[in-house]
Amino acid sequence: MKIIRNVLTLSAFAVLAFFGSGQSYAESQALMLKPFASLSEESKVCASCHKEKNPSLYNQWGHSKHYGANVGCYECHQANESDVDAIRHENFTISVIVSPKDCSSCHNAEVEEFAKSHHASAGRIIGSLDNMLAEVIEGALTMNGQSPAAVNGCWQCHGSEVKVMANGDLDPTTWPNTGIGRLNPDGSVGACTACHQRHEFSLAQARRPEACGKCHLGPDHPQKEIYEESKHGINFQANVDRLNLNSSKWIVGEDYDAAPTCATCHMSATSELPVTHDVGDRISWTLRPAISEKIDAQAIKAGKETKSWQDRRADMQAVCSACHTSSMIDNFYQQFDSLVELYNDKFARPGKKLMDTLNAQGVMTPVAFDEKIEWTWFYLWHHEGRRARHGAAMMAPDYTQWHGMYEVAERFYMELIPEYNEYIEKAEHDGKTEVAEALKAVLQEILESPEHLWFTGNEPQDVKDARKKAQAEFQSRYANQ
Repeated sequence: MKIIRNVLTLSAFAVLAFFGSGQSYAESQALMLKPFASLSEESKVCASCHKEKNPSLYNQWGHSKHYGANVGCYECHQANESDVDAIRHENFTISVIVSPKDCSSCHNAEVEEFAKSHHASAGRIIGSLDNMLAEVIEGALTMNGQSPAAVNGCWQCHGSEVKVMANGDLDPTTWPNTGIGRLNPDGSVGACTACHQRHEFSLAQARRPEACGKCHLGPDHPQKEIYEESKHGINFQANVDRLNLNSSKWIVGEDYDAAPTCATCHMSATSELPVTHDVGDRISWTLRPAISEKIDAQAIKAGKETKSWQDRRADMQAVCSACHTSSMIDNFYQQFDSLVELYNDKFARPGKKLMDTLNAQGVMTPVAFDEKIEWTWFYLWHHEGRRARHGAAMMAPDYTQWHGMYEVAERFYMELIPEYNEYIEKAEHDGKTEVAEALKAVLQEILESPEHLWFTGNEPQDVKDARKKAQAEFQSRYANQ
């Protein structure tokens, strides 16, 4: 009984201390942290200083599982003197950047899975057409030889190549940076802190859709907005308090059932599947390029071993089955596939063929984005086409239709084709008859396909009659209401 009374007395004292008047939030939080006795000597030194200098950082660490496991500052930040980014700090050799290589000393499986993912290759944007927009067209080389548009925009999601300057400091054009595909000085790729914010590394934070929304939103990939429009997102907002987001295992159907988040579908465990840090492990289509293809297509072309799109889809369907019947899941995928194929066949492949023909005939300059049709084509697939495809993938009808296929169609018929015709007219005006005829032939072939005959007015009469009949029948249904 004496022991119990002592424990109760200590507990009461801690509660009184926590809620006592005159204490700052940081001071009250610090009182809840255990003594440093179990920490390494190095981390004791780090913590004693950062407790005063960076109280919020210190308290975030105090809420983490790292803290509970006696993993302190030094365990993550320690470095070898030979490391490119190693610095001397308070008589210790450390690195400011904690890279996936560092995390792998404890989280090896997670780092290996991440290294196989599309996230890990996100930094490749640095040499892409997209990045040229930020480096050249939007910006100028004004920050240590780099464009602030790229430094503050593209690289903060995709990742920068973090460079160490001659004096040992990290180049401010490349750091701070938590881009998912960051190229680290130690040769590793990625940033675990892109999703698991330091220094608490909260499970709940990483599982919420906002964690993905740092990058997956906006005009070209509005997954966060799409999710919020969907039934999944609506249920999340209504029932977030029932999602048990801090559960250590967090298995859908066991630990929660009110709604899925991005993590549920793409990464988290189910009764049949383990957690994965390869976000493409359950994705069957790639919706990123101008023309969608199955997720394994590029690997197959390159002769590489990879998980098939069929197996990836089967795993995603296993996630869906926690909440939906097999018939509903199968029907959804038929709807989704049909939208992707419609976009591909009616607009993306013809649009790319028009652009390829202009380039092949030498009627465009070699400079990217200096002609209006290049912007038109970019909007069509990179913005509107992606929105339509992602909208269908995540069951957001407004993004599929009005922000998606409607705008794809308007861009194709009202801008791309008229602008293409201008090249034909110019070739004729310049006396380049062969070029003009070659351009005409490709456009004619496209417009004579059944799905485009409406535009030329050459639809068969029976097709026109059938559509008019269906419209009349539909309208008659409401005639007397």
